[in-house]
Amino acid sequence: MLDGTTRAADEVVAVVPPALVECTVEKVAVNAVMAGCRPEYLPVVLAALEAVCTDEFNMHGILATTMGVGPVLVVNGPVASRIGMNSGVNALGQGNRANVTIGRAVQLVVRNVGGGAPGGIDRATHGSMAKLGFCFAEDEAGSPWTTLSEDRGFDRSQDVVTAFCGEGPRILVDQKSRSADSLVRALAEGLRSSVSPRVMMGMDVMLVLSPEHMSRFRDAGWDRNRFMAELSGHLTVNVDDVLAGAGGIEEGLPEGFAGMALPKFRPGGLLVVHAGGPAGLFSAIVGGWLNGPMGSEPTSREITP
Repeated sequence: MLDGTTRAADEVVAVVPPALVECTVEKVAVNAVMAGCRPEYLPVVLAALEAVCTDEFNMHGILATTMGVGPVLVVNGPVASRIGMNSGVNALGQGNRANVTIGRAVQLVVRNVGGGAPGGIDRATHGSMAKLGFCFAEDEAGSPWTTLSEDRGFDRSQDVVTAFCGEGPRILVDQKSRSADSLVRALAEGLRSSVSPRVMMGMDVMLVLSPEHMSRFRDAGWDRNRFMAELSGHLTVNVDDVLAGAGGIEEGLPEGFAGMALPKFRPGGLLVVHAGGPAGLFSAIVGGWLNGPMGSEPTSREITP
């Protein structure tokens, strides 16, 4: 396994929460073997671990929350095809060794080295696949848009892994929209219910746009910037509809927000990735966790040999 990287076996990769234990390349390699990784996957595992062990990602908080969230890892760059990652059919599911084992290796390091075991620091009410291992590649070749990593400031030629704190994916179906305008409205309607229709700006989201849905925007000549602008416009919510007590529901925003219109997500709080099989008028929504200083920030790291 150590042959998969040029880094020294005794190099400290990260200080792993919750016990804040220094973790070397060798310890990561041990857990990568247990997860079923091949040596060529190890650089991705190392970069992903570096991302999730930062203060901004806040792995300790993610473990301690009762919400069932965990690291969702998205890989961009030539490394994805080089090691055989899946960005197509069943990209978020089983059947691809690289996808499944990279995510699992990161989780094993957090548990075995950092001590983040369920029932201890890990207090999730239900948990989700994001706590088992959630990793996939973006379909860059099939997308007319800039990639997630480019959107986050990297060059397309760079190998990058982005860690997003999220739950399991939820299917969003629209089989009838033939125009970009209709589909973007349908996507916004689904995104407004992410985590809860009554949570505003406090939690981020990842939208995994399928190739068939992407084709509507390609045919209309929309680039990523146009899509994000249109989508954001439809994600402005009339706060009176989500105030505490509105509709007989006690959950909601305080009365002091009455009469306002607010965006569902903060600036930069909506991540869009292109992935999935060529057939199927579905996209996927991955709801996030608390953002900001007390929560988790999406975190990207370059993958190096």
